[in-house]
Amino acid sequence: MTPYIKFEYAVTESMNLAAGEQVRWLPRRQASDLALPGNDFWLFDDRLIRFHHFAGDGEHIVDELTDDPAAIKLCATAFEAVWERAVDHRKYRIS
Repeated sequence: MTPYIKFEYAVTESMNLAAGEQVRWLPRRQASDLALPGNDFWLFDDRLIRFHHFAGDGEHIVDELTDDPAAIKLCATAFEAVWERAVDHRKYRIS
């Protein structure tokens, strides 16, 4: 786990959960059989996706917006599969 992910985990309760967000964690080893998009994304109201493109060192390159129905379906399906399998932040422990 990278130092940044450890930081995100540490502040999730005081920041994200305190703001009303639901957060779940899924270790990569439990995602091997899931069809996932190749980039991080935000899905807005099942109508618009914002893909985040990063360099190999993690540096942000550019964001891309799309309303392509096939991409929306892929991302929505992937999110639901991950959400179902992931563990609520309050129950998840990092190692």
